[in-house]
Amino acid sequence: MKNKRVLMAMSGGIDSSVSALLLREQGYELVGATFRTFDYIKESCLAREKGCCSVESIMEAKHFAESLGIEHHILDFRQIFRDHVIANFVEEYQRGRTPNPCVLCNSHIKWGELLAAADQYGCDFIATGHYAQIAQFNGHYYLKNAIDTHKDQTYFLWMLTEENLKRTIFPLGGYTKDEVRQLAMQHHFEKLAKKSESQEICFIPDNDYRHFLAEQGCRIEEGNFVNNEGKVVGRHKGYCNYTIGQRKGLGVAFGDPKYVTHIDAERNEVTIGDRDELYCTEVHATDVRLRDVEWLRSSPEVLARIRYKSPAAPATLMIDDDFEATKRIRLHFAEPVWGVTPGQSVVLYKDGLVIGGGLIES
Repeated sequence: MKNKRVLMAMSGGIDSSVSALLLREQGYELVGATFRTFDYIKESCLAREKGCCSVESIMEAKHFAESLGIEHHILDFRQIFRDHVIANFVEEYQRGRTPNPCVLCNSHIKWGELLAAADQYGCDFIATGHYAQIAQFNGHYYLKNAIDTHKDQTYFLWMLTEENLKRTIFPLGGYTKDEVRQLAMQHHFEKLAKKSESQEICFIPDNDYRHFLAEQGCRIEEGNFVNNEGKVVGRHKGYCNYTIGQRKGLGVAFGDPKYVTHIDAERNEVTIGDRDELYCTEVHATDVRLRDVEWLRSSPEVLARIRYKSPAAPATLMIDDDFEATKRIRLHFAEPVWGVTPGQSVVLYKDGLVIGGGLIES
């Protein structure tokens, strides 16, 4: 692999920067790329060093590339990001669902537009600072869990195809976050090692997605809170302001703790109930991608993760007979799982390999 040319996605943060250091030490010829996805200039974005939307982050990446003596490009992906990621984000909330924009961004931007840029700059591979690994099994390429289970990001990468993985390098997959910080210190990038991490959606650096939705023209109208019998028990501030499993911020005192259990966009109704009502044993998913359908039909026992921070739970995979046309599956969990949320991803694992995923429908 030495002397191969790699387009390194550089955000200005520690993970992509240390990835670049590691690849350079391994003999790769690097080209740096930083992309603009959204201009959302707020004081909080710059002051808190949060989100990749800021001009400051872009310039930090450029300066780091210059310090390594590597070619660097700033790529303008704002329009395609708006068309694919932000449009879907708003549309899903308007449908009463809770989207995961990072999944679409990885598929359409980082492994769509970035691969096209790699071709343009004559690069054999692209590399990112994600905590994930790549493995081969049964003649297929798979995502594999990172060594650092607390930082593993395979959940957000399930849409990547085999063709994507064949041209991808994840330099950090075999490192823990602490080791990555140590590497930055060893290379005398102390400021980088101490830099804070972003936990928010990159285009909403203040984490106020409700305000963002309103700015994008999302319908925000008051409606009824109802219980499971359909009885009105209060007024809400617009169904887009809520997500399944939400307890805080309901704006109404119900005595006992209540949780959002269902959202009906057409009726502008939000159903609330007890925590136990959010447990279920069966999940339906659409827009599913499976790496090896015939293998999974014969070996349907999997581990399934219904959200990023949830542990993967044992489940039996049931694939539609006409899967190639429907792209639908059902999962029956061995034990009830809590807070299944339409619009979020369910990601399937076997022996640490990502064998598929889909969007939760119900």
